[in-house]
Amino acid sequence: MNDRKFWFNILIILCVSYLMTFTYLGHLPLLDPDEPVYAETALEMLQNHDFISPRIYGDFWYDKPPMYYWLVAGAFKLFGVGEFGARFPSAMLAAAGSILMYVSGRKLFNERAGLIAALILASSLEYFYLSKAAVTDITLAFFLTGALLAFFHKKNYLFYTCAALAVVTKGPIGIFFCGVIVGLYLLLTGSLGQLKHIKLLSGGLLFTAFAAPWYLMMYHIHGMDFINTFLGFHNVTRFLQPEHPEGTLWYYYIPVLVIGFFPWTTFMLQAFLSVRKAAGNERNQLLFLGIWISVVFLFFTLSQTKLVSYILPLYPPLALLVGWYFDKAWTEKRSSILKWSAAIFALVVLVLEIGLYVVRNEFAAHPLLLVVMAAILFLMAVLAGWQSYRKSFSGVLAVHVVGMILFTTFLMGQLLPVMAPSFSSKGPVQTFKQCYDGQAPVYVAKFYRPGFAFYSGLAGIEFDQQTLAQAVTEDGKAYFLIQRKYYDKLPEALKAKVRVLAAVEDKIMFVREVY
Repeated sequence: MNDRKFWFNILIILCVSYLMTFTYLGHLPLLDPDEPVYAETALEMLQNHDFISPRIYGDFWYDKPPMYYWLVAGAFKLFGVGEFGARFPSAMLAAAGSILMYVSGRKLFNERAGLIAALILASSLEYFYLSKAAVTDITLAFFLTGALLAFFHKKNYLFYTCAALAVVTKGPIGIFFCGVIVGLYLLLTGSLGQLKHIKLLSGGLLFTAFAAPWYLMMYHIHGMDFINTFLGFHNVTRFLQPEHPEGTLWYYYIPVLVIGFFPWTTFMLQAFLSVRKAAGNERNQLLFLGIWISVVFLFFTLSQTKLVSYILPLYPPLALLVGWYFDKAWTEKRSSILKWSAAIFALVVLVLEIGLYVVRNEFAAHPLLLVVMAAILFLMAVLAGWQSYRKSFSGVLAVHVVGMILFTTFLMGQLLPVMAPSFSSKGPVQTFKQCYDGQAPVYVAKFYRPGFAFYSGLAGIEFDQQTLAQAVTEDGKAYFLIQRKYYDKLPEALKAKVRVLAAVEDKIMFVREVY
């Protein structure tokens, strides 16, 4: 009977993961500039038959370790080069991460709490978004989650293996989080003596066997150029200095977490407050999850370079924490929490509705799409309130999960295709390919260069605003892909010398004819 329930729950999780993650996976073009960077680098690995030194535009590229490039290259071999293959590894590991929540949650707490945690993770807004993105964040979160849960379940060799794979995915941050979170937990629980039981020597050798070879080979091939660029700039400098203006905002990740964990934000604060009342072994379990969440949140809050996706590694422990809380309240019939959650849910929905109103001008040609999106959110709030009034925990759970499936399916199938031209260079590049003579140079703005390279097969020549006017006035035929705002600043005399091939949202593709 238990085996039947286990596999039935796995089937439920897989169905939800499929509907949330794999539906429309290859439907949208790769969004500039991040997704095309990973897709193009993986493609050049295949083209150069070099799986050690990542390259982009034919040049060595030290931005990230190779794990996601390897996964995408493998997906390209299986499914062909395209959007689906570029995003497949994220989708696959996102689904695996939800199953991991269930398998671990049922051991930490119970069967139902594990299932709820899995559904929470799969249906949270930011996890859904990144599960469909050709970037490294889901991969890092999966291996970090595997490592930390393996430690807590006393699977020592699995802990070291997953930690090593996290390091091969995104660098030193993999071992940093594992070391700090485990160390703080052992310190705060007075369990430092456990260090002698976690196989430090043999586990360390296993970690080194998985994590070190790529780094050693890169140093052997590229020397200090690799060390200074990868470790110096992409890890140390980006932590200490903001790469983006919003990096100076200390509260940056508070609204990101509130919106990103939607629709489960409603139970997040209540779950944290309930941890204080836990006792015994349950207290240690929740303390471990709390340390995990806090370390990730504080680290990226202190980091001067901030991106929405950075805090993804705290979503799995947060899902487990909220899953435990929801199950406990359900078991104890504490229906009062549902009233509070319904009120908070309505407030968050109101914020999202306001957001849709703010961007209404972007959908002036498709006003019905925003109306439908707003209606889905409103219906979710009404049904969640009704189920809360009925004191139905199962009803609230179903409304949240099914509502998010409907919301994200409409988002991917109807709304985002309208927005995609604003965020992808695929359209102008397709026009360019139809008229390119195969010989003239092509100048591409830095922001669009990864997408241009992936969709055209040409590296292009990178330029900036300062060199644009000079490049336009040179003799001979040449093509340009630039931001509309820079094109608008060109003198009318220069505009008269070029012919616009495509104008898609903020992008202009034009050709300078032979003079």
